[in-house]
Amino acid sequence: MLAPVSHILPLTLIRRERLLPIPGRVVVRKGQKVSATDVVAEARLAPEHMLLDIARSLGLSREKADQHIVCKAGSPVAQGDVLAGPVGFTQRLVRAPRSGKVIVAGDGQVLMELDAPPYELRAGLPGIVSELVGDRGVVIETTGALIQGVWGNGRIDFGLMYVLARSPDDALSPDQLDVSMRGSVILASHCASAEVLKAAGELPLRGLILGSMDSSLYSMAVKMRFPIIILDGFGHIPMNSSAFKLLTSNNRREVSLNAEPRDRYREARPEIVIELPAPEHVSAPRETDIFSPNQVVRILRPPYEGKVGVLIKVRSGRTSLPNGILTQVADVKLENGETVIVPLANMEVLA
Repeated sequence: MLAPVSHILPLTLIRRERLLPIPGRVVVRKGQKVSATDVVAEARLAPEHMLLDIARSLGLSREKADQHIVCKAGSPVAQGDVLAGPVGFTQRLVRAPRSGKVIVAGDGQVLMELDAPPYELRAGLPGIVSELVGDRGVVIETTGALIQGVWGNGRIDFGLMYVLARSPDDALSPDQLDVSMRGSVILASHCASAEVLKAAGELPLRGLILGSMDSSLYSMAVKMRFPIIILDGFGHIPMNSSAFKLLTSNNRREVSLNAEPRDRYREARPEIVIELPAPEHVSAPRETDIFSPNQVVRILRPPYEGKVGVLIKVRSGRTSLPNGILTQVADVKLENGETVIVPLANMEVLA
């Protein structure tokens, strides 16, 4: 059976394609060094429009209002430019509320297409631009540690990592955050308190890496201005030992967080990258694998959710589980020495 893979690697070649949703303009060159927050391409997305009722604003009929409209279709206008008037004793005017372009002027109305800042595509990781992908984006390469998560709030940033996690199931409390951590990326095991996120935002932090988080904090986490990456899931799940050991051993190193939401169709997921020098010919990780003995696996569903172990053997055929389901299973030896039976559909390889 084909096995999903989560990468938790101390040193690997990382190659990521970063693409705009629509054609735009690439703003970096091949061979350029970029940081995680650098803009590599930009595009104009769906424009915003505004319809102005000139007749009502001037207190005139539509026919008479047309005589006082002084802009024309296709004309660019700046914020505050006069669109119609003056009218009456008080010299009433209608001014452009924002800069943009006049699309339609007539019948007592003006339709404007408003100027808006372009959508900016950020690199998402530090590295070298190895390829330009037409007018859509770039390919970025780097070497270093790679840790993939299961959820992110869509932000990108980088900073020095400050380890607060004392154990894989330690809960983060607000009093652990102080002003000395401002601008840092914090590594913690579990977050169960909205006060923690509030304190992190007030510092502010540059990022937060968690093993797990209470689902009640989802809405608040999405709104935070810094990236939040969850490695193992929602609920009180201890951080998997592979990620815990790798991250805690890199305390006070600069880490980059791309907390983009997981998308199986684009093979995108939240990632932590610690850029490290490496010898030549470092291989890139495989995105999928076949379940086989001696692999390190993580269990994704209760009753062993979040636990890590070594796959001992894949049983042939299908096995009947206590709930009556017939499915393919494997024997997995957990880190505490216990051997359990786990459906293959409830596991992923850590590689």
